[in-house]
Amino acid sequence: MPSELAYLLEEFASELTVGKGFSSNTVKAYLSDVSDLQGFMESKAQTEVSDLDLELIRDWLWRASEKGLTKTTLARKSAAVRAFTAWLHKNGKLDLDPGLKLRSPKASRTLPKVVSREAMSGIFDKLEPLATLDNPAAMQDLLIVELLYGSGIRVSELVGLNLEDIDYGRKILRVTGKGNKQRMVPYSDPASDALAQWIRAGRMQFENEVSQNALLISSRGKRIGVRQVYALVASLLSETAVGQAGPHALRHSAATHLLDGGADLRAVQELLGHSSLATTQIYTHVSVDRLKQGYLKAHPRA
Repeated sequence: MPSELAYLLEEFASELTVGKGFSSNTVKAYLSDVSDLQGFMESKAQTEVSDLDLELIRDWLWRASEKGLTKTTLARKSAAVRAFTAWLHKNGKLDLDPGLKLRSPKASRTLPKVVSREAMSGIFDKLEPLATLDNPAAMQDLLIVELLYGSGIRVSELVGLNLEDIDYGRKILRVTGKGNKQRMVPYSDPASDALAQWIRAGRMQFENEVSQNALLISSRGKRIGVRQVYALVASLLSETAVGQAGPHALRHSAATHLLDGGADLRAVQELLGHSSLATTQIYTHVSVDRLKQGYLKAHPRA
């Protein structure tokens, strides 16, 4: 018979999806982590909700660290359990919230991969000649890269775009980000041209009864998924100095190039949809790092 924890886990999944508005990937990761904790509890014959205390959680995390998991993974596991114990306490299942005293290792932050301006120009030089009237797939490929790089949106935000989310007159997209938060994001003149070409001549060649109002659709008319976009971008970036990378590298590049060009940090924060300015500040480190590299290469006294 399933334990009370197993039933609560199902309710917790609903809270993450509906109540918190977390992405499907985050929900999947959190549930996997909490399920792992539940399995650890069962191995110790502790299957009651009341058995969930700080000492047990720390023991579980310590054993996870012994498996060689990265700090990033351990930090996520800690976050998942803190969310779970907070939810249990809020719903009266725990008298005290043990997660309040749980400290997790800070995830080591490495500088994000950034595609150079020259490499991006090379990518567009490759895509633009292919985007002809008889090649709607190439039209869409060009639009995908223009929007990811030109607007700095997440790949999940890109594939979720609908036709009504586009303000052609002001060149603005309405995107739905993390936590179902919506924001308005401008797009570039080249993206505007690629968008007009796709809507006017490309999309209609793929459109059918299942397309509904999705902006980006496959040759079968269905809304394209994250994997399709990842495969496209990864293939293009594999030929650059960045090497193995996905759509997020274009978001990193957009933010870095904006700051390199003198954009205000808070404006970039709003563009990217970051809830914290500290998250955006990582790109200032990238800009400084690039400045140092350029100085060392160019200055005769370096």
